[in-house]
Amino acid sequence: MDWPHDPDGEEGSEGGRKYGMAVLAKKLDDEEDFPLSREEFVESHGDEPVRINYQRVVSVADIFEHVEQAEFESILDFHKAVGPAMRAGGFWDYHPKGDDPEKKSA
Repeated sequence: MDWPHDPDGEEGSEGGRKYGMAVLAKKLDDEEDFPLSREEFVESHGDEPVRINYQRVVSVADIFEHVEQAEFESILDFHKAVGPAMRAGGFWDYHPKGDDPEKKSA
């Protein structure tokens, strides 16, 4: 896929040093960007790449297809909505409550 920037460049995963939620969070300023609407975030960043793991890159829009919450009041609120959406969409192997015994917890 042709991405608007390199998934592993500084705008992406920083050479593979950041994955998933960390790539999403670096697109936000926790003081200036909130409250934030889901629609606004996807409109601004939807076509940008997010490295999920060493093998897989998806778009922000792919992840946000699974986010139900329409607005986020804070960065914490954003994380609480996006984390479960990433798990539900199969973008995260980590399941803190052991939702899937085939997947490894940290």
